[in-house]
Amino acid sequence: MPLTEYIGYLAASLTTLSFVPQAWHTFTTRDVRGISLGMYSAFTAGVALWLVYGLLIGAWPVVVANAITLALASAILVMKLYFSRQ
Repeated sequence: MPLTEYIGYLAASLTTLSFVPQAWHTFTTRDVRGISLGMYSAFTAGVALWLVYGLLIGAWPVVVANAITLALASAILVMKLYFSRQ
């Protein structure tokens, strides 16, 4: 595997894992007051498009990172919508 792919996977891992603490905190505390609905909606849509882009060009670091990030961002977005109504 070329060095560029290792760098891509490392970057993807770091940026993707950065969402885990927010998702965990939101799930355990159910506190969504500090989460912007507009930002997370736009971000989640953008990540979905990055995932499609990665699939189209066959860039697996982009695909893997964005698939995981999409799952985490979607979970946060769903919790924002659900817990805001309670």
